[in-house]
Amino acid sequence: MKVLLINGSAKEKGCTFTALSEVARGLNESGVETEILSLGTKPVADCMGCGKCRETGACVFGDVEKAKTADGFVFGSPVYYAHASGRLLSVLDRAFYSGGKEFAFKPGAAVVSARRGGTTASLEVINKHFSINQMPIVTSNYWNMVHGNTPDEVRQDKEGMRTMYNLGRNMAWMIKCIQAGPEHPQNEKESTNFIR
Repeated sequence: MKVLLINGSAKEKGCTFTALSEVARGLNESGVETEILSLGTKPVADCMGCGKCRETGACVFGDVEKAKTADGFVFGSPVYYAHASGRLLSVLDRAFYSGGKEFAFKPGAAVVSARRGGTTASLEVINKHFSINQMPIVTSNYWNMVHGNTPDEVRQDKEGMRTMYNLGRNMAWMIKCIQAGPEHPQNEKESTNFIR
């Protein structure tokens, strides 16, 4: 069992990484392997609407290779102006549009870090990617957020860090339940414009 944790911050070892590391600790202690990937500091292009993914089955930017072998996902973001990072949302839009089948029926969780406000709006926009793609959404015993302006301040957010740890344990439990259960449904999708 393996979970990919995606750090949507430009700071590789900042507040978001601190939160994701605590989620990873809960997963690891529950017997689940983890890998934290950073989106880095380079510009990230949004979906170009080129339609190549419909022809080839993959985005021209190649966002979903590691998703094929993962059993679950945690997407983390700092809060910028009451919203998740644009780089993370661009990657999510492309990956889910071109490779949705690689995410379907695998648990997903959103994690955000903020100095103060905007966390619930950021969680909501990330969670929408899961709900449109048949992914069970993993929760904790509070909203999946930490507060602080530096990694040290985040570590002082005892409630937030406990929420992260519990999130990891809950995700491990959900993955094990899914793997022990029956095969997921083979749902077909029908897309229409509202007038047809």
